[in-house]
Amino acid sequence: MESILPDSSSNVFEEGSVVLIDKPLEWTSFDVIRKMRSALRIKKIGHAGTLDPLATGLLIVCTGRFTKKINEFMAQEKEYTGTFTLGATTPTYDLESEPGHFLDYNHLTAEQLLQATLPFTGNIRQVPPAHSAIKKDGKRVYELARKGIEVKLDPRPVTIKTFEITHIDLPAVQFRVVCSTGTYIRSLANDYGKELGCGAYLSSLRRTRIGSFTVADAMKMEQFVSKVTKGDK
Repeated sequence: MESILPDSSSNVFEEGSVVLIDKPLEWTSFDVIRKMRSALRIKKIGHAGTLDPLATGLLIVCTGRFTKKINEFMAQEKEYTGTFTLGATTPTYDLESEPGHFLDYNHLTAEQLLQATLPFTGNIRQVPPAHSAIKKDGKRVYELARKGIEVKLDPRPVTIKTFEITHIDLPAVQFRVVCSTGTYIRSLANDYGKELGCGAYLSSLRRTRIGSFTVADAMKMEQFVSKVTKGDK
């Protein structure tokens, strides 16, 4: 499904539209919303599913009456590609924190790397990262984690339909995952490293699909702003 960008009249966006954005690296999802709100000069705008700053890819942005569809879009199946780096772990399970606890990975074979995906395919229970926006006793757990407070999070049911290794260049392992909403790819990286016995963290991530929406049909931020600006002239 392609990004809906009718004409660039603010009235159209106020009434309701769906825009597919390819989120830039190091932008928060809210950075995207703030930039679009400023460009469109509208208040009713939101996104259907957060992407971490170090992730890129598909962000569904809804305006006007289409903001009522946000939860519907968020519940749809998602696809990701990216890279796990073996031989170390990080507190955040990605590169938001420094790698440590280094272990050897050179003994691992391609067959072992492929077989280690099997326990994480299907209906599984996954423990979210301690550095996540989940609330525990009314507080975001990442805020507690940053203060050094240990928080025990219960495993949650998720479905990983596809978990495949697409390229191996140790210590980097590239993957493709198709999963249900609520799945943390950072946790999958950490759990995969535990299964291999050498540790792993998420070193790159790109969301390529949400339901029938694909990143191939998404616009870069500069492209969107340029279209809106031209429409104002």
